[in-house]
Amino acid sequence: MSGTELAIRTRRAAFNRAIAEGDAAAIGPLLAKDCVMVTGTDSAVIAGRIGQVKVWRREFAHPGRMIYVRTCETVTGSPVEPIAMEYGRWQGTATGADTPLAAGTYAAKWREVGGEWVIEAEIFVTLT
Repeated sequence: MSGTELAIRTRRAAFNRAIAEGDAAAIGPLLAKDCVMVTGTDSAVIAGRIGQVKVWRREFAHPGRMIYVRTCETVTGSPVEPIAMEYGRWQGTATGADTPLAAGTYAAKWREVGGEWVIEAEIFVTLT
């Protein structure tokens, strides 16, 4: 496993922990300032780090909120730029439930900035 892949997998694990723990403040440092997320079902576009952190704060405030887990399958680093592409599967399970209510695939573009890998863009597709 390359250093790039290990770093991105580590950052993805931190993102998953932040979601599980409802820690919106921990999500901010994982995102590029001008990041973009396209949601899986309605293709809503959530732009910018501040916008995404606000959405996560609202999500975390709901008692029956969803806990999303992203499972990285592959990471491909660029040999010419400090960027990489991550592909994987995601699932969302209501707090306290065992069975996912939604699941699908995702792709994420990462960039190394100041020695840290941050997400520039993510796109999710709901398949079940």
